Amino acid sequence: MTLKKNRAFLKWAGGKYSIVEQINNVLPEAELLVEPFVGAASVFLNTHFESYQLNDINPDLISLYNYLKDKPDQVISEAARLFTTHNNHENQYYELREDFNSLSLGLERAALFIYLNRHGYNGLCRYSSKGRFNVPFGRYKRPYFPEQEMLFFAEKAKKATFSCLPFERVFAQLQADSVVYCDPPYVPLSTSASFTSYAKHGFNFDDQQALATLARTTANDKKISVLLSNHDLPIIRELYDGASFKSFNVKRSISQNGKNRKPVKEILALFSSHC
Repeated sequence: MTLKKNRAFLKWAGGKYSIVEQINNVLPEAELLVEPFVGAASVFLNTHFESYQLNDINPDLISLYNYLKDKPDQVISEAARLFTTHNNHENQYYELREDFNSLSLGLERAALFIYLNRHGYNGLCRYSSKGRFNVPFGRYKRPYFPEQEMLFFAEKAKKATFSCLPFERVFAQLQADSVVYCDPPYVPLSTSASFTSYAKHGFNFDDQQALATLARTTANDKKISVLLSNHDLPIIRELYDGASFKSFNVKRSISQNGKNRKPVKEILALFSSHC
């Protein structure tokens, strides 16, 4: 019997919808799943843990998730009114993007985040060095409004706690009977391959090294298993030395030219608490 897969309500670069089966096959059992880099939450939506600790460094994302958990009807109603023919034009998009950038975190900004995600170019989430959302207009004929996906998320979010912390603090707070899944910004395939600036502060190679060290010590010292995703590159295998690896091809989800969305190799690296 094949279980129905649940799609995230946000479009997301590097989303894990296409490989949740591979992740589930490797992810150890536990009561609590901790995700320091939750992104669009495809792993959360397609796993069955008793509870979840879902974290991301992007405050807009976590604010939206908390509003959707606590006030789903209001979020959906507020976002739905933005999905009109009138708002699917370049000038209106940039006006609404400016509105978004002028607002503090709140329900209105959360609804606009959904609008920008579905109307912006390629579903990118990108900010300037000053923290302003700067993704250009996407020119979609009829952007999809993900009401059912949001309702499913809101219902399952009753099992989740959301936080907006650096990944180091998430690791510092780990409790027994947890398992950790990390989907950090990937090491670029080439020096020009990164689209950068997912949050105001980037994720550099020092961060990659710090994460690998934390994963290793967490498994060895706290006896909590940690599973990580990344590009399958020699430098990543070196960073994750001591883990068990599973490698496979995935289709690119972000490319300016659809014809260039060729398969690339990704890796799952498991630092097991039983090693």
